[in-house]
Amino acid sequence: MYQYLSTKITTLFSKQVPATGLGLFRIGYGLIALQEIFFLLYFNHLIFDPIPYLDVEFPMIPAFLCFWAIIAVCVTLGYRYQTSMLLNYALWILFVNFTPMQRDFDGGFDTFMIGAGFFLLFMPADRAFSIDNLRYKLSTPFTHYSQYAKPTVTVLAYYLPVAICLGFLYFDSAVHKMFAEHWRNGLGTWLPATQPYYVSALDFSVLLNQKWFENAFSYTILVFQFTFIFFFWHRTARIAYLLIGMSLHLGITLSFNIYPFGLGMLSFYLLMIPFAWWRAISNFFIAKQPTLTVFFDKQCPLCNRTVLILNHFDIFKRIDFKNAQDNAANYSALAKIAPDVLLKDLYAVDSNGNVYAGVQTYAQTFQQMGYLKFVGIFLSLPVIRTLAEKKYRAIADNRVRCDETCLVVTRLENNTWYTQLFEKAFTRKPKVFTRKFLKILTLFLLLQLNSTIHYGLIYRFKLHNPLLSPLTQVSNTLVLWSTTFVGIVPHALYLHDHFSGYDHILAITYTDKTGQEQWLPFVNEQGRMLAPNWGRIHSMWANIAVTPNIDNWRLKKFIMKVTAFYGQNLGLDLNQTTFHIQMKKINAPNLWEQDLLHKNMTGTWTIIGSAQWQKKAIQIELPDDINVL
Repeated sequence: MYQYLSTKITTLFSKQVPATGLGLFRIGYGLIALQEIFFLLYFNHLIFDPIPYLDVEFPMIPAFLCFWAIIAVCVTLGYRYQTSMLLNYALWILFVNFTPMQRDFDGGFDTFMIGAGFFLLFMPADRAFSIDNLRYKLSTPFTHYSQYAKPTVTVLAYYLPVAICLGFLYFDSAVHKMFAEHWRNGLGTWLPATQPYYVSALDFSVLLNQKWFENAFSYTILVFQFTFIFFFWHRTARIAYLLIGMSLHLGITLSFNIYPFGLGMLSFYLLMIPFAWWRAISNFFIAKQPTLTVFFDKQCPLCNRTVLILNHFDIFKRIDFKNAQDNAANYSALAKIAPDVLLKDLYAVDSNGNVYAGVQTYAQTFQQMGYLKFVGIFLSLPVIRTLAEKKYRAIADNRVRCDETCLVVTRLENNTWYTQLFEKAFTRKPKVFTRKFLKILTLFLLLQLNSTIHYGLIYRFKLHNPLLSPLTQVSNTLVLWSTTFVGIVPHALYLHDHFSGYDHILAITYTDKTGQEQWLPFVNEQGRMLAPNWGRIHSMWANIAVTPNIDNWRLKKFIMKVTAFYGQNLGLDLNQTTFHIQMKKINAPNLWEQDLLHKNMTGTWTIIGSAQWQKKAIQIELPDDINVL
């Protein structure tokens, strides 16, 4: 077995494939992280203040979030990738473990992003669609872009993150699902989608009311999750797993209000798209023939760098760049231009033989690129063009010309952890590398098995034995470390212990200055959580404050936070506003019920309590035991 695995890893590591999917995965991860940081900025006071706006314990949080947003932009663009990815990973861990994000506002998304971030630290995701690639080229400006080979990576860089971040997650989740009655009844996708707190604004009742469809979809998910890790890599099975997985997570993104988790999972499927598909997409969008040819002075360092930059952003390859000394004579449109004049500017010739120079060349280049057309049009505006030409002449007339030996530069090397720990190590000692690599994979497998067995079996069956107490403590410690740094956690989400007894939901209204009762823009009359109170805000209210067994102390804590936050946002005088706690009965059965979503949304609300602020103190009146109402 060891010999088989060793040979397989060596074969896969030696197989080189395009880096396209990894680059797009990095961009997807960076954009998802960025939107979440903006979300944290918007709800900064609700999440981080002990009393929103009234008691600000972390005044520097917005500054740190803005710094984090800059890091996320660098990750997305692939700028100084290793440093920015490491900072992003560290910031995610720090925010989760040293702020209320994990305790009160989690929901599983943070650990997923930490796990994905951990693997991105060791992935060559900077080799496609990155600024770092451009930086490497600019360090040797006299090397024409056509001389660089297309970036490739080992196929394991695609397989391993999918296997661990998706395969382990799915298998663990499927084990937990088998203990949930509604999943065994084929209603795993149906039950959460009929609960007002959990659904988005889109109404999927047409599908929810088709029992056969929900049964088929739920059982398909169980089979999919149990088998994914064993077969996703197989060429003939990959398409099926890709389509089912994308449908599953697209459905989560659209139908539930936990869209960050759905988007995060969807981003991983960029790594499963067959390489032939990327080539087909590339062939479809990339121009068969260039529509503009730009001529530059090959002895000008600035001109060479400009060409490298423009070519880097010409993603549809519509522009061809040639040095004027060797190629201008082949174009009759340039015949009337003296050689010394030709080298003073960037000249361009389009497919119709029209000649452009200076700022006009830049304007045409941007327009021909397509997605930057508005920049080219902007440069062509009369006033903007005059100013641009003045600046252009100041630079062009003072540029330095030299031969290839006069420019002393140090070529930047790609020294990411992937290059150092994988590529170079494999090249030096392939057998030693393979042996160490297998040990690392075994460690990840043991960490996941520890989590699955501990929570999926021992916890479920209550197999607690005093003699096994030391092992239990070791297991708990391993779970703590794997959760904190690798994102390996039990995925027992929305199971029977979550919905059993979930027969009432709460909302908050208030009396305005005219004596009219208004709903806070938080939970509406249907019981849906309104945008943007989704993601971790939804988790705070629907998973922690309101549960099958409501804890009054926790509920009061979050009523305090929500009323203070929205009271300030709405411009209410908190000391003169009375808030009302509304309750509505719902149903969360383990057996099929026709049109349950609409029934749960149309119930009657009853006022069961109130909340009144006096300066920085709030008085909340609630029944002693809401669970029996």
